[in-house]
Amino acid sequence: MASQSVNALLSGGMSWARMPSSSSSSSATSLSLGLQRNITKVSVASPWPLFKPPTDRLHFISKTRSSIRCALSPELKSTLDKVVSTQKVILFMKGTKEFPQCGFSNTVVQILNSLNVPFETINILENELLRQGLKEYSNWPTFPQLYIEGEFFGGCDITVEAYKNGELQELLEKAMCS
Repeated sequence: MASQSVNALLSGGMSWARMPSSSSSSSATSLSLGLQRNITKVSVASPWPLFKPPTDRLHFISKTRSSIRCALSPELKSTLDKVVSTQKVILFMKGTKEFPQCGFSNTVVQILNSLNVPFETINILENELLRQGLKEYSNWPTFPQLYIEGEFFGGCDITVEAYKNGELQELLEKAMCS
């Protein structure tokens, strides 16, 4: 399934870049999702010349979050549905499996590597809309996010617990056999 061209799943302004794995022991490759977005800057004169909008950090954060709150567009949802359903094991993480940029992402990568499971990764740091959209898609606020056979499995804590009690190994064995 991993040898399938993921490029065929995407259309429009979305593109995939395959990054070869530096590890010769793993046949999996890292996937990087790049979403282009057109941004138009609009200037509007204030009807109240003396009014100055707040410039403090909290106002900026709340405005930024509210504009990204609906980041899961129908196109992104459709793309994510296709990606998670065509890969047996996929990890949305900060960084890549060769260079994790977060300790939690690194922990999940190490667990999957120790189980010799082929898996794909997508670096969510490359695109803020993807990152925010995934939070809505999975209804899970943090990363990494592990999907097994098209279903959201969990983040780092859930993966570690399932690994310790043997549940993860069982689930991955079933996934690799199907």
